[in-house]
This record gives sequence, C-alpha cells and structure tokens, in this order.
Amino acid sequence: MATINNFEELECWKKARGITSHVYRITKNEEFSRDFALIDQIRKSAVSVMSNIAEGFERDGNKEFINFLSIAKGSVGEVRAQLYVARDQEYISDEEFRFLRGLAIENSRVISGLISYLKQSGIKGRKYK
Repeated sequence: MATINNFEELECWKKARGITSHVYRITKNEEFSRDFALIDQIRKSAVSVMSNIAEGFERDGNKEFINFLSIAKGSVGEVRAQLYVARDQEYISDEEFRFLRGLAIENSRVISGLISYLKQSGIKGRKYK
C-alpha cells in the first residue's frame, strides 16, 4: 500500500464525503425538510463517518485509527438505517434509496478492508517512528 499523508487521500474518506453530500441534498427535499429529527440524525451520522476517519488518521497511531474506523463504520450503518426510515416515509424514491444504500454498503466494505489491512500490517503508526 502506498504511503498516505493526508486523510483526504483515503478512499473511505472520499466515499464518506460523497455520501454526506448526497445526504445533505436529499434532506433539502420539501417533504423531508419537515422532519427535523430525522434530518438532524442522518446528517450527524453522515458527518460522523467523515469526522471519525479524519480524527483517527490524525492521531498517528494505528490502534487508535482502527478504533475510529470502527466508529465510522458504525455510523455508516446508522446512515443506512435512517435511509430506510426516509424511504418508508416516502421522503426519498426507491431509486435514491438504492443508490445511497449502495454507496453506504460500499463505504462500509472499504472501511472494513482498511481495518483488516491495518491489523495485519506490522505498522504501528507515524507517532511510533
């Protein structure tokens, strides 16, 4: 694996950013925009994915990074669960639901892959160099 110098280079962070952008877009929909509790929750969950990846990376230790990646993966699951609520309430179409659910599943897979890589590597992190 190539050396990553910034969290912005991480594929999982890029995917999380894309999901967050889509979440903000769909929550501006007129029907959705009235459900303040769900908007708040799904936006916070989406932002949590990006934030935890970034924070974990910046801590410079792989053990901490793995922990934050695990939290981020949990937040991806939250986004997926909230998408079901949005679909059940007809705030989003089946097509939007499938698209965003697919992005979330893919991001979860990428985060899991990074966690596995970090656990298998002998690297402890930048702060241990």
